[in-house]
Amino acid sequence: MSAEIIAVLACATSLLGTRPRAVAGGRAADEGALLMDRRRVLLVVAAVIAALGTLLVFLYVRGADTRADEKYHAVKVLKAVKQINTGETVEAAQAAGKIEEGTVGAGERLPDALDSLSTLSGQIAQTNIFPGEQIVASKFGATPATSNALSVPDGKIAVSINLTDTARVAGFVNPGDKVAIFMNSSGGAGLGSFTRLLLSDVEVIAVGTTTVVSTTKTDSTGAQTTEQLPRTLFTLGVTQAEAEKIMFATGSGELAFAKIGKDAKLVPDPGANADNLFK
Repeated sequence: MSAEIIAVLACATSLLGTRPRAVAGGRAADEGALLMDRRRVLLVVAAVIAALGTLLVFLYVRGADTRADEKYHAVKVLKAVKQINTGETVEAAQAAGKIEEGTVGAGERLPDALDSLSTLSGQIAQTNIFPGEQIVASKFGATPATSNALSVPDGKIAVSINLTDTARVAGFVNPGDKVAIFMNSSGGAGLGSFTRLLLSDVEVIAVGTTTVVSTTKTDSTGAQTTEQLPRTLFTLGVTQAEAEKIMFATGSGELAFAKIGKDAKLVPDPGANADNLFK
């Protein structure tokens, strides 16, 4: 029992123990004194109950304030401000501005939430992390997640293409990035020779493994040259029409990614060819 309640009870006990002095004059005086005692007891009991009620309300409110302070006391955590895709490295997500420092109430902070990325160096997202989520260590690992599930954007289909190191922006393209796709045609399928923008805004939804592929080229003299080129498999989220263009272009020429920067504007044009290359 708290000290405040004990003090109130002590006060009440002292009041109850106080009796009026006997008044000389017989029976009437005794009856009057008894009536006064009863009234005094009732008043004291009422006062004690009121004091206890007030004290209990005060203690409850003070306790609630303490609990609220503990719950809503702001603490620093790292949050995702853009979606971090499965397979994306911490460094890539940070470079893309997908992770920022924020605050949450102490009672809302997740047990393994982080306020620094130092412990996640080189690790990979094991699942999609959506905007507003706290960055927690359990959603990252040293190796890619073993799940075969692929998250395809609503209304899109997934297609995959193989690209060389130079065609994939030297390895700087990661899941979640938006890229433009250029086609380099050497004259196959009656298209003529040109380099031209094929698609201006395509989302990369997964990056697969890199393998070494042998490529043999024949020059105008008939001499053949064989190269060992690393190629990486990329999976894209596209519409049906975009998928058809990608597949036709893959069979008729070579494709290359261009990573889209902030405020970049890509406009379809005739592209570059022998007629306008130096104009």
